[in-house]
Amino acid sequence: MLKKHGQLFFSSLLLFDSFAIAFSWLAAYYVRFHWQFVPLYHPIPPLSLYAWALIPILAVFLINIRLMALHQPLRGRPGSSQAVAIIKVASVSVLMLTAISFFYRGESFSRVVTAYFWVFVIVGMLLSHKLVGALMAFLRKRGLQMQRVLVVGAGELGQRVVKSLRLHPEIGFSVEGYLTGHPEKIGSRPGDVPVLGLYQDVNRVVREQSIDQLFIALPLKSHDRLEQVLSRLSEETVAVKVVPDLLRYMNVHSGVDELDGLPIVNLAETPLYGWNRVIKRGSDIVFGAFALLLLAPVMGLIALIVRFESPGPVFFRQERVGLDGRVFDIIKFRSMRVGAEDETGPVWAKKGDPRRTRVGAFLRRSGLDELPQLLNVLKGDMSLVGPRPERPVFIEEFKKSIPHYMLRMKMKAGLTGWAQVNGWRGNTSLKERIACDIYYIQHWSLWFDLKILLLTLFRGAFHRHAH
Repeated sequence: MLKKHGQLFFSSLLLFDSFAIAFSWLAAYYVRFHWQFVPLYHPIPPLSLYAWALIPILAVFLINIRLMALHQPLRGRPGSSQAVAIIKVASVSVLMLTAISFFYRGESFSRVVTAYFWVFVIVGMLLSHKLVGALMAFLRKRGLQMQRVLVVGAGELGQRVVKSLRLHPEIGFSVEGYLTGHPEKIGSRPGDVPVLGLYQDVNRVVREQSIDQLFIALPLKSHDRLEQVLSRLSEETVAVKVVPDLLRYMNVHSGVDELDGLPIVNLAETPLYGWNRVIKRGSDIVFGAFALLLLAPVMGLIALIVRFESPGPVFFRQERVGLDGRVFDIIKFRSMRVGAEDETGPVWAKKGDPRRTRVGAFLRRSGLDELPQLLNVLKGDMSLVGPRPERPVFIEEFKKSIPHYMLRMKMKAGLTGWAQVNGWRGNTSLKERIACDIYYIQHWSLWFDLKILLLTLFRGAFHRHAH
């Protein structure tokens, strides 16, 4: 994201949202204490008390706006995504402020004001985003704050650059055309953008089209062409940006860092760093401990049934691979007879598998055999939500035959996951399962985890592919 060229857009959003928050709080005070739709049984508190409260209110809201990336562009998503994001920011912020006020005993703030404020601030922020969008559209239509762009390279990478720029009109870039290394492509219009000339025509096109920004999007094999274009541009004042041809290698949470002025491209990175890691681990401990306490009687009953239904231990331990390829012992209720793999070796369970016990067949279909993995969650081997862990022997096979399989290891293994709640469980398509796992890693958030946990309660039990 080229943030400095969208500075007006983001500054306007910040200003309008701050005004909406402040106005909503004061409006809630006025409606509560001066219109009195709800009867008032005590004196009206001074306005100054509520005015001073704007300091922590604005601080909490702006922090959550930042953490939840509310001011990031929609990247082609439907407009409803913005409304949902605003509701999330408002709800979380109001809950946090309510919790903070609980510990502040100096004054008591009206719960009715808080309710009004929650409604008003959602409406206010929705309006502020609409107004900023309308303001930007007004300026762009009149050619204000616009930058004329030329893309060097009309191939896959160059077309990706044009598509991305068009997804973000708030930046204010107008793509005027491409340059190419193939004379036969001159005059063509990939993605409805004209090819204006060859690489060696860069000086002429920059001057004729009054280009402000030039994006060089050449394939890795065209390194010599890059040097040629850059040497010609030494005569121009146009701003130059180079887009590296690494798209095919960039996977989950890729991006660019800087080390002492040296740009470093991350091709694959876990989303769990900094506070994200703390938040996910904290939620695992809190919700995992609660679930273990709640389900302890059920697990005790299952343990007794397993113990007396067939000879052998109650629990079954097996090596699995988790975050960054680390091996750990997963814990399950035993669902097969002892020594089930002595003759077959490591194999996946199948429909009507004769190795299962009678109780084991039910436990596997219902997913109840997985409950002891709450202990793995509390221990830190696993998370409540994440890609399901696989056995080392199968991983050695899959990583050679399935592209991007090892990207699953960028997130801690989970008791449940996005693939499982979408039906890709047991003996189902590995390709679809991995696609779901990678989607989860790319879009991870605490809200996404909570959504998957809720879906697990409704979809997770008695799956037809669980054997």
